[in-house]
Amino acid sequence: MLLGTVLFTVGTFSSYAQDTFGGLALYTLRDDMVTNAKATLQAVSDANYKYIEAAGYEDGKYYGMTPADFKKMLTDMKLKPISTHQSSITLENADQQLADAKAAGFKYFVIPVPPMGMFEFNREKMSMGMKGSVQELAKILNTLGEKAKKYDLKLLYHNHDFEFKKNEEGIVPIDYLLENLDPEVVNFQMDLYWVTKAGANPIAYFNKYPGRFKIWHVKDMDDQGRFAPVAQGSIDFKNILDNKELSGMKYYMVEQDMTFDGLKPLEAIKISHEGLKKIGFN
Repeated sequence: MLLGTVLFTVGTFSSYAQDTFGGLALYTLRDDMVTNAKATLQAVSDANYKYIEAAGYEDGKYYGMTPADFKKMLTDMKLKPISTHQSSITLENADQQLADAKAAGFKYFVIPVPPMGMFEFNREKMSMGMKGSVQELAKILNTLGEKAKKYDLKLLYHNHDFEFKKNEEGIVPIDYLLENLDPEVVNFQMDLYWVTKAGANPIAYFNKYPGRFKIWHVKDMDDQGRFAPVAQGSIDFKNILDNKELSGMKYYMVEQDMTFDGLKPLEAIKISHEGLKKIGFN
């Protein structure tokens, strides 16, 4: 897949065509986006990312901007809106949120955690889980997927680690969702770090449920099990990438939830972009 504008200069591609590729989840830069969205997006563009995934929707605005203004800023920075994480969606506000996502130019609407009060987070233990049943979650997601289709948006569900562990009923939630969500209206964003953290195998899921994982979150794991820049940890991205067609992957987004040892998020995204090159992402 050739990304970027191809310019020929003495028989070679321009550096833009060679170097500009891949997506970035703006959750990585959430604090910087609040401080100065314009400067942060310029830094993302300067780091040679091509696409973005938003994670800053509130009260009908993206990072304090109307959907149209946010879309224009991305265009000015030569960045393309692909996906948006919006955990605040409900059955009641879905039409407004979906309309805003469409107006901002997004293709995919991602539910990052079980919505409508179903998500549980224990800050002391740094653990996540879900209230309610996976059957209820599947019903909500199928309903939202039908709504998203009306806005010409594709709905995805994003995993963490808890979905890969058996619940009190002995059900592995991610398996139930994959088997009971209508693939015509709901598919998945696979977070490769969290799958690995759960002790599951991404490729095994690609083989069992081919074509269901439309976007990947790409972040590495260090020797302490913490988030790390791409190619700075132990996850076998090369082997996973070799199976991208089987998975159904259309886009991937670099994400790093937290940085450690003095590394700044804006520095981490540059390291990850170089790591993508080494692995062969394009």
